[in-house]
Amino acid sequence: MANSQQETKDAAQFVTVDIYDQAYRLRGPDPAYIQKLAEIVDTKMRAVAAQGKTVDSLRVAVLAALNIADEMSALEERYKQLTGSAKETIRNRASRLTGLLDSVLSEERKIS
Repeated sequence: MANSQQETKDAAQFVTVDIYDQAYRLRGPDPAYIQKLAEIVDTKMRAVAAQGKTVDSLRVAVLAALNIADEMSALEERYKQLTGSAKETIRNRASRLTGLLDSVLSEERKIS
């Protein structure tokens, strides 16, 4: 095993989280982050359960996962739109600045 992989594995800590009234012992480098993720999943599962009539926790988990995946997909699409428009804005500005620079240099050549 590579040294950096061993260090990463050694840095992982166990944390026990409760999701939909079930305890899970998970391992990772940041227990607080794992706890935060577990809270998100628990909240989503409880929201799904409150809207439906199912008591099957597997079904609730799958529906919660679909909701989370939908939110993630929408955020990814929004991110792509934002980064795309930012890149376009930068390209347009760079093009305008290049035009300005060309005209300034052209004027200097005329003066010289």
